[in-house]
Amino acid sequence: MNLPDSTKNEETLTKLLEESRNIRGVSLWKDAWRRLRRNRPAMTSLVFLIALGLVAFLTPMLPLQSPLDKDLNNRRFLPPSTESIVMGSREGLKFADGRLTSQLALFEAEIEDETSEAMATSDPVQRAKQLVAINDRIRVEHPFNQLWNQLGGVSFAMVRMRVAIFGDYAVPSLFGTDKLGRDLLARVFWGARVSLVVGVVATLVSLLIGVSYGAIAGYFGGYVDAAMMRIVDMLYSIPFIFVVIYLVTFLGEESVKAWLESYGIDQIMIFYIIIGAIYWLTMSRVVRGQVLSLRQEQFIESARTIGASPMRIVFRHLVPNVLGIVIVYLTLTIPAVMLFEAFLSFLGLGVAPPDVSWGLLLNDGVEALSSIKLFWWVVIFPGAALAMTLFALNFLGDGLRDALDPKMKNR
Repeated sequence: MNLPDSTKNEETLTKLLEESRNIRGVSLWKDAWRRLRRNRPAMTSLVFLIALGLVAFLTPMLPLQSPLDKDLNNRRFLPPSTESIVMGSREGLKFADGRLTSQLALFEAEIEDETSEAMATSDPVQRAKQLVAINDRIRVEHPFNQLWNQLGGVSFAMVRMRVAIFGDYAVPSLFGTDKLGRDLLARVFWGARVSLVVGVVATLVSLLIGVSYGAIAGYFGGYVDAAMMRIVDMLYSIPFIFVVIYLVTFLGEESVKAWLESYGIDQIMIFYIIIGAIYWLTMSRVVRGQVLSLRQEQFIESARTIGASPMRIVFRHLVPNVLGIVIVYLTLTIPAVMLFEAFLSFLGLGVAPPDVSWGLLLNDGVEALSSIKLFWWVVIFPGAALAMTLFALNFLGDGLRDALDPKMKNR
């Protein structure tokens, strides 16, 4: 008598199993990405930041003018113009035929002849001296080193590719020139490289310190947590602007600077580390709070049961589960770091010439402001670049916060 009911139940069960097979679970990151794509301001900001990063990386390959070449006689405070420019045409450079390509070909031919002569020398000591002299000459007299500052291996190759593709052509001074006759468009592009690297590297330093410190404090709790957080509280009470000014001034002293350079540590690298080392405090508190809420969860108890070490639990199980909030905080820390770098450069304590950053450009622009004549372009263009980047980072941070928040899932 129960056979029809049994058959009906089997059919219902079969139907439910088929429906369950068609259901695909969505991970946190896939769900967050789907919600982020619906946020137009955040996606627009993400596209802008990716494009900015690519342009900053490829800046040595772009047909821009030299960011360092000065022309005090003819190009001081020129307004934006579309007049064509030939690389190496300034008389003071004394390039062959007034062109970069001609001077480069001449210089490389001379270096090749000198190298052949040195290699033909039978005395190894004399040969070594000649090769050292050739390297010194390349470092000082190479046309690239006269137009660009301290190009690394990758940047040097990219500039060479730029010359091979575009020759002596350079984009006109669309952003005008500054008080020393340098092209502002090129300086904004090259300044983007420094400002973005400062923001990213310093933020990664704060990430490394803050996440490790906060996760360890939150997991162990008790006296360990209390002691570690009191250290954070004491550090919070220190006015870090004075600490940074002191450290930058001390480390910029000539004898200290020479000692650090002997170990391959330049001033800008120290600058990255100092800024990153003072921005980890809030990160540690955020991570600690998240870890405190997770350390009694069942997956942590399971890890303890199978004998996982405390450090493995912290970095293998807890830290990956707080990455959502960490990523959101990172996107909000980068603009804060960039603004702080701009502030220090504005005070003359940040990036030092001949390196260039947006903060340094703004400082130059403010110095050029005059009640007699307004050179608006020296402030507007660097300021707009910095403001647009900061806005984009903040919009992206807000979008990521909403996308990674489970409470916003159905909104």
